[in-house]
Amino acid sequence: MRKILLQGAAVIAVAMPMAAFAQSTGSVDFDNEIIVTGSRINDGVGGVVVPDTSKAKAVLTSEFIQAQTPGQTINDIINQLPGVSFQNNDPFGSAGGTMTIRGFDDQRISQTFDGIPLNDTGGYALYSNQQVDPEIIDQVNVNLGSTDVDSPTAAATGSTVNYRSITPTEDFGVKLVGSAGDFNFFRAFGLINTGEFTPWGTRAFFSASSATNDAIYGGIGKIEKQQYNAKIYQPIGSNGDFISLAGHYNQNRNNFFGSVPLRTDTAGRVVGSGSANRFPLTKGERFYETARCQIAAPVTGVADAASACGSDFEYRYNPSNTGNIRISSRFTLADGVILTVDPSYQYVKANGGGTSIGSEGTTPVGGVGYAGFIQGSSSAPQYFFGRDINGDGDALDTVRILTPSQTQTHRYGVISSLRYDINDQHTVRIAYSFDRGRHRQTGEAGYLQQDGFGIDPFPVNDPIVDRNGNAVQKRDRLSYAILHQVSGEYRGEFFDALTVNLGVRAPFFKRDLNNYCATATAAGNLRCFGDAAAQAAYAAANPTIQGPQRRVLKYDKILPNAGLVYDFSDAISLFGNYSKGLQVPGTDNLYQSFFFAPDNANANPRPETTDNFDVGIRYRSSKLQAQLSGWYTIYKDRLASAYDRELDQTIYRNLGQVDKYGVDGSVSYQPIPEVMVYAFGSYLKSKIKDNVELSSTSFALTAGKRESGAPVYTFGGRVQGDIAGFTLGIQAKRTGPRYVNDQNLPVVISGVQVYGAKAPAYTLVDLDARYSLEALGAPGVAVQLNVTNLFDKFYVGGFDGTLVNNSVTFAQIGAPRTFIGSLIVGF
Repeated sequence: MRKILLQGAAVIAVAMPMAAFAQSTGSVDFDNEIIVTGSRINDGVGGVVVPDTSKAKAVLTSEFIQAQTPGQTINDIINQLPGVSFQNNDPFGSAGGTMTIRGFDDQRISQTFDGIPLNDTGGYALYSNQQVDPEIIDQVNVNLGSTDVDSPTAAATGSTVNYRSITPTEDFGVKLVGSAGDFNFFRAFGLINTGEFTPWGTRAFFSASSATNDAIYGGIGKIEKQQYNAKIYQPIGSNGDFISLAGHYNQNRNNFFGSVPLRTDTAGRVVGSGSANRFPLTKGERFYETARCQIAAPVTGVADAASACGSDFEYRYNPSNTGNIRISSRFTLADGVILTVDPSYQYVKANGGGTSIGSEGTTPVGGVGYAGFIQGSSSAPQYFFGRDINGDGDALDTVRILTPSQTQTHRYGVISSLRYDINDQHTVRIAYSFDRGRHRQTGEAGYLQQDGFGIDPFPVNDPIVDRNGNAVQKRDRLSYAILHQVSGEYRGEFFDALTVNLGVRAPFFKRDLNNYCATATAAGNLRCFGDAAAQAAYAAANPTIQGPQRRVLKYDKILPNAGLVYDFSDAISLFGNYSKGLQVPGTDNLYQSFFFAPDNANANPRPETTDNFDVGIRYRSSKLQAQLSGWYTIYKDRLASAYDRELDQTIYRNLGQVDKYGVDGSVSYQPIPEVMVYAFGSYLKSKIKDNVELSSTSFALTAGKRESGAPVYTFGGRVQGDIAGFTLGIQAKRTGPRYVNDQNLPVVISGVQVYGAKAPAYTLVDLDARYSLEALGAPGVAVQLNVTNLFDKFYVGGFDGTLVNNSVTFAQIGAPRTFIGSLIVGF
């Protein structure tokens, strides 16, 4: 019965069998060859697979994925793997979250979908609420400390998360899922597999989903998400060659919620998202209410002051439109010679941020009043328009306006490789990867409605203009992130027991940066004007400040990797791996460096590098799969970042050298087909080697301390039973304490301790149950219940760690217990 229900999402094509544990078609092909020739194909235990590779890797298949909440982000699902820590902002996967793997944050985790990189081209961030519907994910694999040799990523100092979409089935099929739950959650998903519809075996699938729910905390706001996917698959011959064309589109319209100051001093403070508020102390305090408000009508001839209505965090939007078109292909050119080519195009339109105060007056520059943007205090005007903008007929007022940070990206890429089988024991391949992202970052302003919400979540669509018709912006820059990469890989088998992998990748990165504003401070504060005269006047009045300019930076490095697997028997193997990682500085950091003259060392931030070592042992059989690995990472020029919500800025700090090491392990056991037991765990230790310079005379005492934000340990597991059409699963995970700052000290403000040194450990338990109605005469129909946070644990969700202990960070309130029921129909 389960096979019928999952047919639409779990069928795997001949060209990409279950052994496909890699990202690009070339890596899939290369890894398949390793596994097939070594006779190591194994479908895992209960949807959990421990692949027999030289890297520490873990895989979840569609069997495991489909038991989770329908629509859930894949980044929450992999939270059940060792080394992974994910704090979901909501129970449904539509509101974002915070992820680390082995202590690396998501800006250092490369994530790919069918081989194409998903990290933001500018700052490398991942957006968990924009991931693909889980019903069309065939499998997800996590390289816990390395990347694939052909990976076109600038953000691979840490781990990689790769997932692949299903291949259309040979037979016609339909899958429908309807879900409803707490917080007015409703989701509908539909999938159609065409089956073969041409004489050449062409087949396709089409899917669509829509999900809505109320904001979990704050009492206002909605979350709306819709997604569309399609793939056309054409097999070529009978040897696994193929070409496929796929498309994806995702649209989110979200309100922020649940991010509050991580402080628990109660004097004069209540729970809420404002900087003067605090974190809840009890479960009941979680459900704080944000006051509704109305903006008063302006009065002609009166200097109206800007309203505070709309300034609360819950009024902010986090909209996004993302899409991609991708081609995958495999061609046999001759016996043992395989060519793979994967071109792609991606589009992103998204923003995030809040409101500012706009003035109908001008700002003085060189003794003349100009319209423009002057970054400063959030309580004072920053946008100056020089005209009436609220329609009352005067130009005397200050007005609250919508001012998110707008980003639009056009990204083109290709991953290609050529594999040659020298003989049955030795294989080589060479690869070329290209990635070009056009990253346009602006900060146009838009109007608020009378109720405080923005008229249009994308002010770039119809921005407020100044007296000269120019859009006033808080940032205005155009970036090109360009990569050319060549790589090579060798695999050899020796003595029927030893497999050796040797590889090297040589990336050549170029960052073409155009800043159309002046950079006034080292933190990146900007001065933006709408016309050349204003820019010239500002430059003349401030000759020491770096004005609008273009800079081109280049980075390249040889990145070797090597690994081995030694099979003691058909079930037991030893593995080891070394890889060198690289992360190029992100655009936000590079644009902040525009404050310094080009010949200043601070104008050229150094790239981060890692040396990653893994060693471990595995046991693999049809009933039991287990892996235990130890790892060590030497991190140089570790650049940490924290987002300041009030200033809408990301602040960077260089921790210098950081050493990380730890242990990961998992075991899955299925003694009989009806019962599966799975357990995993990890321990992480990080050590900052030096104190961090704050100024020429002061240091943050970070030497010997742990990095903030990552848990000290995690462990958990899952038990699943399946009998007579009824499946019951219970999974639990304990996340260890996380330091709030890199000094590992309690948070002290004005001599008063407002929070401890760590966010406490917490344990979450989830339950899922499914019952097939086949016995009742309804084949292909099932009902499913998912309960997340079964015991309603109150805990601190995701947060950015800080450098010192005299500032308060914002943290998400952990998602509460939530019930979701689903009806699943497949035929």
